[in-house]
Amino acid sequence: MNPVNPKKYNFCPVCGASLLEKFITEEHTNRLVCKQCDFIFYQNPVPAVAVILQNKNEILLVKRKYPPRIGDWTLPAGFMEYDEIPKETAIRETKEETNLDIIITGLFDIFPAFDDARAHVVLIVYRAKILGGDLSPGDDASDVSFFSMNDLPENIAFSAHREVLATLADLQKLN
Repeated sequence: MNPVNPKKYNFCPVCGASLLEKFITEEHTNRLVCKQCDFIFYQNPVPAVAVILQNKNEILLVKRKYPPRIGDWTLPAGFMEYDEIPKETAIRETKEETNLDIIITGLFDIFPAFDDARAHVVLIVYRAKILGGDLSPGDDASDVSFFSMNDLPENIAFSAHREVLATLADLQKLN
């Protein structure tokens, strides 16, 4: 994989001319640059947000309804919209996937994710509490369920979600 052009883009999104790999002296790195208008095509990670909702020693997981990884489990999560802040994304995605209303109680941590075919993801993970709603699978979930931290499904969809769950389990062992 070429880190300068992992998705193999060929054309400038501004003018449509060809993109070329070029060393940018000020940045000390190679970038894709339009040969006609000099637009620099940055390929940055995509922010996504996940939510930890716990009920005693259980955690809420969502079963994926659509690709990638149909049928695998994740935390309630999703990509940020252009006009959202991360906390808004957390509240919206949780409502869409679980039909639960939540309040964010704090930032848990931030994790890199390189195994999502759609994008290189930076996963922002919040802790939250349930305010209301009726637990049921939403728009892109085929199931939602609380699982004991000692009996999680084996098919957790993404490495960042597996890392969140492992970190959470380690923290619980310390307490």
